[in-house]
Amino acid sequence: MHRIYYMLFFLLQCGNMVSAQSDWRLIAEDEGISVFSKSVSTSKVKAVKVECTLEASASQLVTLLMDLPVAIQWVSHTKSCTLVKRISPSELYYYSEVALPWPLENRDFVAHVRVTQDAITKVVTMNAPAVPGWVNENKGVVRIRKSLGYWTITPLAGNKVQVQYTLQVDPGGIIPAWMVNMLAAQGPMESFKNMRQQIRLPRYHNVSLPFITN
Repeated sequence: MHRIYYMLFFLLQCGNMVSAQSDWRLIAEDEGISVFSKSVSTSKVKAVKVECTLEASASQLVTLLMDLPVAIQWVSHTKSCTLVKRISPSELYYYSEVALPWPLENRDFVAHVRVTQDAITKVVTMNAPAVPGWVNENKGVVRIRKSLGYWTITPLAGNKVQVQYTLQVDPGGIIPAWMVNMLAAQGPMESFKNMRQQIRLPRYHNVSLPFITN
Protein backbone atom coordinates (compact mmCIF):
# COMPACT_ATOMS: atom_id res chain seq x y z
CA MET A 1 0.00 0.00 0.00
CA HIS A 2 2.97 2.35 0.50
CA ARG A 3 3.19 3.01 -3.26
CA ILE A 4 -0.45 3.87 -3.96
CA TYR A 5 0.08 7.58 -4.41
CA TYR A 6 2.80 7.24 -6.98
CA MET A 7 1.27 4.31 -8.78
CA LEU A 8 -1.64 6.54 -9.70
CA PHE A 9 0.04 9.82 -10.34
CA PHE A 10 3.60 9.69 -11.70
CA LEU A 11 2.91 9.42 -15.46
CA LEU A 12 0.15 12.05 -15.46
CA GLN A 13 1.51 15.35 -16.34
CA CYS A 14 0.15 21.36 -16.40
CA GLY A 15 0.57 23.34 -13.36
CA ASN A 16 -2.04 26.07 -12.88
CA MET A 17 -3.58 24.39 -9.85
CA VAL A 18 -0.19 23.92 -8.22
CA SER A 19 1.63 27.10 -9.19
CA ALA A 20 1.76 28.97 -5.88
CA GLN A 21 5.24 28.24 -4.52
CA SER A 22 4.87 29.71 -1.03
CA ASP A 23 2.48 27.00 0.15
CA TRP A 24 4.71 24.03 -0.56
CA ARG A 25 5.84 22.00 2.48
CA LEU A 26 8.90 19.74 2.36
CA ILE A 27 7.84 16.19 3.31
CA ALA A 28 10.85 14.10 2.26
CA GLU A 29 14.45 14.54 1.15
CA ASP A 30 17.02 11.93 0.23
CA GLU A 31 19.95 11.59 -2.20
CA GLY A 32 19.33 15.08 -3.57
CA ILE A 33 15.64 14.42 -4.27
CA SER A 34 13.13 16.69 -2.50
CA VAL A 35 9.39 15.99 -2.28
CA PHE A 36 6.89 18.71 -1.31
CA SER A 37 3.12 18.76 -0.83
CA LYS A 38 0.44 21.44 -0.53
CA SER A 39 -3.30 21.63 0.00
CA VAL A 40 -5.50 22.45 -2.98
CA SER A 41 -8.86 24.18 -2.56
CA THR A 42 -10.52 22.12 -5.29
CA SER A 43 -9.56 18.67 -3.99
CA LYS A 44 -9.07 16.64 -0.82
CA VAL A 45 -5.94 15.15 -2.40
CA LYS A 46 -2.85 17.30 -1.95
CA ALA A 47 -0.66 18.44 -4.80
CA VAL A 48 2.90 17.11 -4.97
CA LYS A 49 6.13 18.64 -6.26
CA VAL A 50 9.42 16.80 -6.78
CA GLU A 51 12.78 18.46 -7.41
CA CYS A 52 16.22 17.03 -8.19
CA THR A 53 19.31 17.46 -10.32
CA LEU A 54 20.22 14.80 -12.89
CA GLU A 55 23.47 14.13 -14.69
CA ALA A 56 21.87 14.19 -18.12
CA SER A 57 20.93 16.50 -20.94
CA ALA A 58 17.41 17.73 -21.59
CA SER A 59 17.28 15.48 -24.66
CA GLN A 60 18.22 12.45 -22.59
CA LEU A 61 15.52 13.07 -20.00
CA VAL A 62 12.78 13.79 -22.54
CA THR A 63 13.80 10.67 -24.48
CA LEU A 64 13.39 8.62 -21.32
CA LEU A 65 10.03 10.18 -20.44
CA MET A 66 8.71 9.54 -23.95
CA ASP A 67 10.13 5.99 -24.10
CA LEU A 68 6.74 4.55 -23.23
CA PRO A 69 7.40 0.77 -23.13
CA VAL A 70 10.18 1.09 -20.52
CA ALA A 71 7.89 2.83 -18.02
CA ILE A 72 6.96 -0.57 -16.65
CA GLN A 73 10.63 -1.03 -15.66
CA TRP A 74 10.98 2.06 -13.47
CA VAL A 75 7.59 3.56 -12.63
CA SER A 76 6.11 1.67 -9.71
CA HIS A 77 3.35 -0.81 -10.59
CA THR A 78 2.81 0.37 -14.15
CA LYS A 79 1.04 -2.55 -15.83
CA SER A 80 1.14 -1.12 -19.36
CA CYS A 81 2.13 2.02 -21.21
CA THR A 82 1.46 2.13 -24.95
CA LEU A 83 1.37 4.67 -27.75
CA VAL A 84 -2.11 5.66 -28.96
CA LYS A 85 -1.16 8.24 -31.62
CA ARG A 86 1.96 10.22 -32.47
CA ILE A 87 1.20 13.71 -33.73
CA SER A 88 4.81 14.84 -34.18
CA PRO A 89 8.21 14.10 -32.63
CA SER A 90 7.25 16.37 -29.70
CA GLU A 91 3.56 15.48 -29.31
CA LEU A 92 1.73 12.20 -28.74
CA TYR A 93 -1.13 10.45 -26.96
CA TYR A 94 -0.49 7.39 -24.80
CA TYR A 95 -2.51 4.96 -22.68
CA SER A 96 -1.40 3.50 -19.38
CA GLU A 97 -2.88 1.12 -16.81
CA VAL A 98 -1.68 1.09 -13.20
CA ALA A 99 -1.93 -2.12 -11.19
CA LEU A 100 -3.16 -1.66 -7.62
CA PRO A 101 -3.27 -4.32 -4.89
CA TRP A 102 -6.57 -6.04 -4.13
CA PRO A 103 -9.21 -4.95 -3.17
CA LEU A 104 -8.51 -1.69 -5.00
CA GLU A 105 -9.38 -1.48 -8.68
CA ASN A 106 -6.70 -0.72 -11.24
CA ARG A 107 -6.63 2.77 -12.71
CA ASP A 108 -6.02 3.82 -16.30
CA PHE A 109 -5.77 7.03 -18.28
CA VAL A 110 -4.99 8.56 -21.65
CA ALA A 111 -2.48 11.42 -21.61
CA HIS A 112 -1.72 14.05 -24.23
CA VAL A 113 2.01 14.79 -24.16
CA ARG A 114 3.39 18.06 -25.56
CA VAL A 115 7.03 19.13 -25.21
CA THR A 116 8.21 22.71 -25.83
CA GLN A 117 11.46 24.61 -25.32
CA ASP A 118 12.03 28.31 -24.70
CA ALA A 119 14.27 29.56 -27.49
CA ILE A 120 16.14 31.97 -25.19
CA THR A 121 16.43 30.19 -21.82
CA LYS A 122 16.50 26.66 -23.31
CA VAL A 123 14.15 25.55 -20.50
CA VAL A 124 12.09 22.54 -21.60
CA THR A 125 8.53 21.99 -20.43
CA MET A 126 6.51 18.80 -20.77
CA ASN A 127 2.77 18.90 -20.30
CA ALA A 128 0.66 15.74 -20.44
CA PRO A 129 -2.78 16.10 -18.84
CA ALA A 130 -5.26 13.25 -18.85
CA VAL A 131 -7.77 13.58 -21.69
CA PRO A 132 -11.14 11.93 -22.39
CA GLY A 133 -11.80 9.41 -25.12
CA TRP A 134 -9.25 7.72 -27.42
CA VAL A 135 -9.39 4.34 -25.65
CA ASN A 136 -12.50 2.42 -24.58
CA GLU A 137 -12.98 1.99 -20.85
CA ASN A 138 -12.51 -1.50 -19.41
CA LYS A 139 -14.76 -3.17 -16.87
CA GLY A 140 -13.14 -3.33 -13.45
CA VAL A 141 -10.67 -0.52 -14.24
CA VAL A 142 -11.33 3.04 -13.03
CA ARG A 143 -10.61 5.75 -15.62
CA ILE A 144 -8.74 8.80 -14.29
CA ARG A 145 -10.47 11.84 -15.77
CA LYS A 146 -8.90 14.81 -13.97
CA SER A 147 -5.16 15.28 -13.88
CA LEU A 148 -2.88 18.29 -14.09
CA GLY A 149 0.87 17.94 -14.06
CA TYR A 150 3.93 19.70 -15.39
CA TRP A 151 7.63 18.97 -15.94
CA THR A 152 10.17 21.80 -16.04
CA ILE A 153 13.68 20.82 -17.20
CA THR A 154 16.33 23.52 -16.80
CA PRO A 155 19.75 22.90 -18.42
CA LEU A 156 22.78 23.40 -16.16
CA ALA A 157 26.51 23.45 -16.80
CA GLY A 158 28.35 20.14 -17.02
CA ASN A 159 25.64 18.19 -18.85
CA LYS A 160 23.20 18.40 -15.95
CA VAL A 161 19.56 19.44 -15.65
CA GLN A 162 17.45 20.75 -12.79
CA VAL A 163 14.13 18.88 -12.80
CA GLN A 164 10.89 20.06 -11.25
CA TYR A 165 7.69 18.06 -11.46
CA THR A 166 4.29 19.14 -10.08
CA LEU A 167 1.05 17.20 -10.01
CA GLN A 168 -2.58 17.45 -8.93
CA VAL A 169 -4.96 14.61 -9.79
CA ASP A 170 -8.28 13.05 -8.87
CA PRO A 171 -7.78 9.25 -8.85
CA GLY A 172 -11.52 8.55 -9.04
CA GLY A 173 -13.24 5.57 -7.50
CA ILE A 174 -12.84 4.72 -3.83
CA ILE A 175 -9.42 5.54 -2.39
CA PRO A 176 -9.41 7.50 0.89
CA ALA A 177 -7.76 10.90 0.39
CA TRP A 178 -6.17 10.72 3.85
CA MET A 179 -4.35 7.52 2.82
CA VAL A 180 -3.07 9.06 -0.39
CA ASN A 181 -1.86 12.18 1.41
CA MET A 182 -0.22 10.25 4.25
CA LEU A 183 1.85 8.16 1.83
CA ALA A 184 2.57 10.90 -0.69
CA ALA A 185 6.35 11.06 -0.23
CA GLN A 186 7.41 7.43 -0.59
CA GLY A 187 6.32 6.67 -4.15
CA PRO A 188 7.79 9.77 -5.85
CA MET A 189 11.07 9.32 -3.99
CA GLU A 190 11.41 5.71 -5.07
CA SER A 191 10.54 6.34 -8.71
CA PHE A 192 12.84 9.34 -9.05
CA LYS A 193 15.67 7.20 -7.74
CA ASN A 194 14.74 4.59 -10.36
CA MET A 195 14.65 7.29 -13.03
CA ARG A 196 18.19 8.36 -12.11
CA GLN A 197 19.40 4.80 -12.63
CA GLN A 198 17.42 4.26 -15.83
CA ILE A 199 18.79 7.34 -17.57
CA ARG A 200 22.34 6.03 -17.14
CA LEU A 201 21.66 3.11 -19.49
CA PRO A 202 23.57 3.12 -22.80
CA ARG A 203 20.37 3.56 -24.84
CA TYR A 204 20.10 7.13 -23.55
CA HIS A 205 23.74 8.12 -24.10
CA ASN A 206 24.46 10.70 -26.80
CA VAL A 207 20.82 11.01 -27.84
CA SER A 208 19.53 14.13 -29.58
CA LEU A 209 16.03 15.32 -30.38
CA PRO A 210 15.13 17.60 -33.32
CA PHE A 211 12.97 19.86 -31.16
CA ILE A 212 15.45 20.37 -28.29
CA THR A 213 18.70 22.34 -28.21
CA ASN A 214 20.92 21.10 -25.38
